[in-house]
Amino acid sequence: MTRNLDDAIADAGRPQTLLWESQTPATTIAGMAPEFTNWRDEQLAWRRTSVLFDQSHHMWNLNVKGPDALKLISDTAVNSTAYFPVDAAKQYVAVNGEGNLIGDNILFRYEEDEFQAVGMAATINWLQFHAETGGYDVELWKDAPSAMRQGPPRVYRYEVQGPGAIEVIREAVGQDVPSVKFFHGARMTIGGVQVRALRHGMAGEPGFEFVGPWEEREAVHEALLAAGQKHGMVQVGGRAYLTNTLESGWLPRPLPAIYTGESTAAHRRWLSDTSPDARASLGGSFFSPDVEDYYFTPYDLDYGRIVKFDHDFIGRSALEAQVADGTAQANKKVTLVWNREDTAKIMGSMFDEGIGAKHMALPLANYATYQYDRVQTEGGDYVGRSNYVGYSSNERSILSISVVDAAHAEPGTEVVVLWGENPASSKVQVEDHRQVAVRATVQPAPLVAKARSEYRSNTTASA
Repeated sequence: MTRNLDDAIADAGRPQTLLWESQTPATTIAGMAPEFTNWRDEQLAWRRTSVLFDQSHHMWNLNVKGPDALKLISDTAVNSTAYFPVDAAKQYVAVNGEGNLIGDNILFRYEEDEFQAVGMAATINWLQFHAETGGYDVELWKDAPSAMRQGPPRVYRYEVQGPGAIEVIREAVGQDVPSVKFFHGARMTIGGVQVRALRHGMAGEPGFEFVGPWEEREAVHEALLAAGQKHGMVQVGGRAYLTNTLESGWLPRPLPAIYTGESTAAHRRWLSDTSPDARASLGGSFFSPDVEDYYFTPYDLDYGRIVKFDHDFIGRSALEAQVADGTAQANKKVTLVWNREDTAKIMGSMFDEGIGAKHMALPLANYATYQYDRVQTEGGDYVGRSNYVGYSSNERSILSISVVDAAHAEPGTEVVVLWGENPASSKVQVEDHRQVAVRATVQPAPLVAKARSEYRSNTTASA
């Protein structure tokens, strides 16, 4: 008999223990170079010139095609599908029946009856589960990240981004780039082949994402590199790529709310005990034996602008209740800018006698799949959770994407982040260490003003 996620939870005793003591190593991107030059210059380039992101290897893909494809999406997404033209995309957001966040992905509409979801495993699995068990008339194909797949990907994804991105793309296509709204698309010819192009951006700067069959990747890649060489474009490796969200304000890894509750019970039985959701690790200084304390609502992560009550969907009544009782306004997503002196002491503790602070890897400092560090006042009162942390060469600071209570979300507010586990887990990436308090300053998320003005207004309009 095939074992499932519920079996794994039962073996561990509770969901939090399963995740907290997971021996799965920290995230890396297989299939691409860690660095093409060095990660510092690669980070700087997406603000100064332009960069080429290779997004072909680290994400899950789920293609959904058939007469019920749109209905499946409408039934499971908080987004409205009333406006969803071909060649456009949405930030698909899903919640469970209790109104807690499953996660998000990018959902492309390729044809009237064909969609492709791209992102983390949790929402890909959630969408696949409902497609297979909900009686929908759809056909699916699924592609895993390169680290988990035999053979090449089915599609390539390249993104050119930065202040000089349009000049590079104009050079590559040999004509003016069509004027396209954010998260809307067009068809272009690059390297002699037609590509799907989505107006997109990952680090607070303009750009386009190009998608096509894997067999055509070399022609497109070579054409983009040749065009970029004339305009100072820099290729970004896996190390820098994982940090671009620190500046654009997107939280890539909230713990999916699937480990408890009746509304996700069938899903847990559908997931195997070797699935990414069963093997993921949970870590950081925020500790609770109750895994539900790690859940978010969509409002916590600023997805309230995406929620539309113009259709029935899983979790609708719960979200309506959150709006009615004020829960929707309780917390706010922010960027925390860590104090430079305090972070320097963490780095310097490697050279101290005795036990030092938890090692802070650069540029991405997360050491668990789902990183949760406690945010508190100087007096020790809990105010929130810091969830994705790393170094930005553009800001010359450690940044973290965080959710804090509304009373402490005003830019300029001083808070404290605890760095390091106490109690410490047995995760292979957690060494003996001492917990350290780090001062931090609340700033907006996205931190980059251009991303705040363009991303939010455009995604709201197309939600």
